[in-house]
Amino acid sequence: MIIINPDKAKAIWKDKWRAARKPLLASLDIEFMKAVESADTAKQTEIASKKQALRDVTQTEIAGNTPEEIKAVWPSVLN
Repeated sequence: MIIINPDKAKAIWKDKWRAARKPLLASLDIEFMKAVESADTAKQTEIASKKQALRDVTQTEIAGNTPEEIKAVWPSVLN
């Protein structure tokens, strides 16, 4: 019988979120620098907000305890 440790499974799943957000943050970094170069403060604010949402993704609670319930949680900001 295999016993799943829900806390470890959730931590592993959140590591997958971190891996998924890495290229998104890198892309936003490029957009942000372009906005800085063009002095577009509205765009800078918009991008900063998106980046913060990506940073906050790991604060998302995962309510389930089974592997299926844990894997069912995928924050929309990572899509």
